[in-house]
Amino acid sequence: MDKNYAKSLEKQGYRVVGNHSAVKICNWTRNALNGKGSCYKCKFYGIRSHRCIQMTTSMSCANRCIICWRGDKAPVSKKWKGKIDNPKNILTDSIKAQINLLQGFKGNKNINKNLLIEMENPKHAALSLIGEPITYPKINELVNLMHKKRISTFVVTNAQFPKAIKKLKSATQLYVSVDAPNKVLLKKIDKPLFPDFWQRLNKSLNELSKKKFRTCIRLTIVKGINDVDLKGYSNLIRKGNPDFIEAKAFMRLGPSRKLFVWDNMPNHEYVKNFAKRLNKYLPKYEFAAEHKPSSVVLLMKKSLKKKRFIDFEKFFEIANKNKIPETKRYSALKMAKVP
Repeated sequence: MDKNYAKSLEKQGYRVVGNHSAVKICNWTRNALNGKGSCYKCKFYGIRSHRCIQMTTSMSCANRCIICWRGDKAPVSKKWKGKIDNPKNILTDSIKAQINLLQGFKGNKNINKNLLIEMENPKHAALSLIGEPITYPKINELVNLMHKKRISTFVVTNAQFPKAIKKLKSATQLYVSVDAPNKVLLKKIDKPLFPDFWQRLNKSLNELSKKKFRTCIRLTIVKGINDVDLKGYSNLIRKGNPDFIEAKAFMRLGPSRKLFVWDNMPNHEYVKNFAKRLNKYLPKYEFAAEHKPSSVVLLMKKSLKKKRFIDFEKFFEIANKNKIPETKRYSALKMAKVP
């Protein structure tokens, strides 16, 4: 990683881990500790925000998405370059970085002491942040190590590396971002490096459909830009056959402020209406939940019988026997305890 870029990330609140990983405290982690609410993943699935590490195993990406908050100088690449850090070191140092970043909260006497204790024992990892975490060559070893330490994993990919998706053996929940409903719009929004980006997206969705563990397609809705062609979205979603669909409002943050106006950032009702209209094209799905502070709506398969929460005990029981955890076996109707 370029040293100047690393310094820039540090100023933005990131903590660089090793040669290619990073951690940053999510605003919802702060809110949860301050008693101001939790991330939508808590309401939807049971993820505790104050115990969640927001991290990445790769700073590099194959897109320059115009809806991203990353800087223009963020690294892009079609393939892995440089050293490959040890998974154990990445996890250990990421947890240390997370805890160090949260130390300031101990000075707040109004924070629940139990939360302060729990925040130093992370139980969830969101492998997203920036870059493309799934390209890390030892991603399976890292995910497996997290599961052995009873840390759930939400892995996010931008659908440009179908072979990496195929190789991913397990995750608590795998996300594929679908930023547009057709080839023309995807090129405009994601500005991909790969000339065969559309084929890669479709191959990624094919690989997603083969996964037995929980899967999700995330749609980031930009008002007046990609809030069109519902049939196109529905065709891609059917191909990916995810357990869940998240329709989330675009947030005008970072460099994206130069390219969009405030009106491009839809309010919650707009996103909810979009999701309802999309749902008409997807009869196998139903409205499951919404989180107004994040402007996000959840659709889920009717076949799951409203079991959207994660049974963490059951998941780790299966995953740590080196078996593939199947969605229905660790999905629950109510929020489960975190082991």
